[in-house]
Amino acid sequence: MMRAVVAAAALALSPPTAAYAAEQPAAVPQVLPMGVAVSALPLAVEDRTGYQRTSFKHWNAGDIPADGCNTRAEVLLSEAVEYPQIGPGCALTGGVWWSYYDDTTVTNASGLDIDHMVPLAEAWDSGASSWTAQRREAYANDQGQLSSLVAVMARSNRSKADQDPAEWLPPAPDALCRYGAEWTATKLRWGLAADGAERERLLDIAAGCGGTNVEFTPAP
Repeated sequence: MMRAVVAAAALALSPPTAAYAAEQPAAVPQVLPMGVAVSALPLAVEDRTGYQRTSFKHWNAGDIPADGCNTRAEVLLSEAVEYPQIGPGCALTGGVWWSYYDDTTVTNASGLDIDHMVPLAEAWDSGASSWTAQRREAYANDQGQLSSLVAVMARSNRSKADQDPAEWLPPAPDALCRYGAEWTATKLRWGLAADGAERERLLDIAAGCGGTNVEFTPAP
């Protein structure tokens, strides 16, 4: 039964032909049990050949270019627990945020980084090296799925760097299931692969996170 569910999930994630895709409605959200979702990740050896951070243009004008705020600021505004004041040039003052990686409340926007849930280098290794520049920009500024970009304490983001879950996990114990699910959701959304050690660690996490679902919408 589990194999049938995984096979069905993998089939649903298979990229359609261009002609077929043009005829289809917008992608709809999908929900899978975490273990099934992890098993649906394509398995591949990662390759960082040719990677440059500048291959992923960010931060751009965001989802609302007329608001004068770039993607970073828009994510901060969307995740604020208490909304900040917005000054000239989208300067943010005041406000409160919660960094779930370390279960810490933050009261200064400058103390936060916007973390790419799946780091840019990891995305490159996992399939983004073959994308167009436009698709890499869309990935680097993705606000279409809340888990893709996360406001977290700068020290946590910099500790994580470009490591996958086999190499780094958030320090807050209660963050583990959410983090594993959101990492998996981001990879499924963008059709990115996982290497063997990464997938094994995600399956280990899933085994201890019964009842946790992975929710994602395939990227356009």
